Amino acid sequence: MTRRKTALPIEIDASQLPPLGMTPAVFMRDYWHKRPLLIRNAFPHFQSPIQPEDLAGLACEEGVLARIVSHDRANDAWSLRSGPFQEEDFPGMPDHDWTLLVQDVDKWDQDVRALLDHFPFLPRWRLDDIMISFAATGGSVGAHVDHYDVFLLQAQGQRKWMIDAGPNPPLGFRDDVELKLLREFTPSHEWVLNPGDMLYLPPEVPHHGVAVNPCLTISVGMRAPAASELISDYLDTLVCDADEAIRYHDEDLTPPQDPYEIDAVAMTRVVEALNALRMNDPDKLGDWFGRFITTYRASGDVAPAPTQRSRIEVEWDLEQGAQLLRHPFSRLAWRRARKQATLFCSGVDYTLPVKDAQRLAQAERIDGPLYQSLSQAGRDAVFALMAQGHYQLALDEDEPDMDDGR
Repeated sequence: MTRRKTALPIEIDASQLPPLGMTPAVFMRDYWHKRPLLIRNAFPHFQSPIQPEDLAGLACEEGVLARIVSHDRANDAWSLRSGPFQEEDFPGMPDHDWTLLVQDVDKWDQDVRALLDHFPFLPRWRLDDIMISFAATGGSVGAHVDHYDVFLLQAQGQRKWMIDAGPNPPLGFRDDVELKLLREFTPSHEWVLNPGDMLYLPPEVPHHGVAVNPCLTISVGMRAPAASELISDYLDTLVCDADEAIRYHDEDLTPPQDPYEIDAVAMTRVVEALNALRMNDPDKLGDWFGRFITTYRASGDVAPAPTQRSRIEVEWDLEQGAQLLRHPFSRLAWRRARKQATLFCSGVDYTLPVKDAQRLAQAERIDGPLYQSLSQAGRDAVFALMAQGHYQLALDEDEPDMDDGR
């Protein structure tokens, strides 16, 4: 007798096991990158770490990526404006049918950034940013798809989400608007999300969110570079490192039947020439990817502070209780290589002992004891990164102003 497989639920209550309602291993096995899931009470009794007026103020700052999407329902017309905006722009906005979206809020607000700590089941280098949107009643960005995994956490108010979870949904775009909106959208599921509810969507699931009332939605998005971006960047690395002595060669050439034909033997030699560039070298590939992924979709520049204390002074400060704070735009990751580890920070790499690489990648703050636990190579890396602006000194619990380094 054949046992019938039980269909996986598309909605779950996470009150007893937040934020997924199941173990991370089960979620990764059954849902991640495969199927959507509405998670009720993913964050029970959730209180938004940011208010709408704070988000509007952030959207007025130079260097912040912000947009306003407005919808003219009568004509089904959409408009897009990009920031930075002026404070006087917002009091005159209508009370319906518009949305403010601000990218990389985690880089500007520590309380928002702390939300990332609730996603330890994902590689940190896969997490891209936290985008937050405020929508007036009826506000939306239209029916669309994303090419990456996303968690949509309701922070304030209510939003109705509609998704098409059916097989092979139509993905053609409208050609009458500047936004990439779907030409056809037929929802298979509809829900109204309350604060603390979260919707997980894998790539290319059509979805459409509409504000039931004024609301804030927090979007935790992933980094998902296209294959064309990967190969383009990697080929640049191969070209830069290529040995001119490595060439196409045919010492086994025999007289061809047709001198104009590119035959199978010639193509075998082409493959051999390409393989000689060590495209399959795991260390070469790993070092490239570490540099690439820690700079991919970088939202801001990191620059050294205008003035810096000497190394002796900084080490003394750390002994007295000071800390080094990582710049919010700095991205770190590490990989094992050649019996040691390579630490990557915003496209730069350092060879370190594994424990040093682990500690530095995890630590957003470096205090005296952590610094003392590092090897000499680890301490050298810290000061090299500090010279580039990736760490700044905080004395007496003061938070340094990172704006000069963005």
